[in-house]
Amino acid sequence: MAKITYIEHNGTKHEVDVANGLTVMEGARDNNIPGIEADCGGACACSTCHVYVDGAWTDKLPPKDAMEEDMLDFAWEPDAERSRLTCQLKVTDDLDGLVVQMPEKQI
Repeated sequence: MAKITYIEHNGTKHEVDVANGLTVMEGARDNNIPGIEADCGGACACSTCHVYVDGAWTDKLPPKDAMEEDMLDFAWEPDAERSRLTCQLKVTDDLDGLVVQMPEKQI
């Protein structure tokens, strides 16, 4: 189980426990966190689960694969360092304390 903080674009924080084995996207979906739409259901076929990872976490996460990199090209205002698709982040104990912020909108 990992405690993950989701921050809406307006600054509203949601701190939730997410079970290991789920994705960060599924944690948002299961806890009704606004700002992560996940239109493709986690298939890495859209960019509507895009977030900005807190700078303290960028080097702690697994690297982006080519498919995630390609999909991030379609995200709203992607940041080369901090943008990630939450469907590609598998929750483990190592993600305890992760902080992600939603963009202004998902496209």
